[in-house]
Amino acid sequence: MLIAANKAVSIDYTLTNDAGEVIDSSAGGAPLVYLHGAGNIIIGLERALEGKQAGDELSVAIEPEDAYGEYSAELVATLNRAMFEGVDQLEVGMQFHASGPDGGMQIVTIRDIDGDDVTVDGNHPLAGQRLNFKVKVVTVREASDEEIAHGHIHGEGGHHH
Repeated sequence: MLIAANKAVSIDYTLTNDAGEVIDSSAGGAPLVYLHGAGNIIIGLERALEGKQAGDELSVAIEPEDAYGEYSAELVATLNRAMFEGVDQLEVGMQFHASGPDGGMQIVTIRDIDGDDVTVDGNHPLAGQRLNFKVKVVTVREASDEEIAHGHIHGEGGHHH
């Protein structure tokens, strides 16, 4: 069975940056299970997997525009510590939900603290990076009607309600 829209796909993968450092991997754990065509994984990897089948292996480099986007300096802001009302201890790396420029919610990460100045970054941690995937397709099956309706895979390696 070939990978196409509304197929339940499981993959083993290793993700590295251009320096060869491992960013993420399914090695030693369960394969990643996703619903193809539902936006569950980055578009560049989804495109690369289209038409593949169980047993296929591939190495693919995904450019930022087909991954987590280009890095945007507009998503970095310096706020006063008072904006974090109710949070006693602020630390670099902490993440918060905040309203984005378009009015929607986004996750921001504290990048720097200098006195009462807190620098937050709304970019995805992998924004602006080329992502290198080594992937092996483990299984491909028809997704159930419920999985398609919910937009993700249920059960082993997928989402649990």
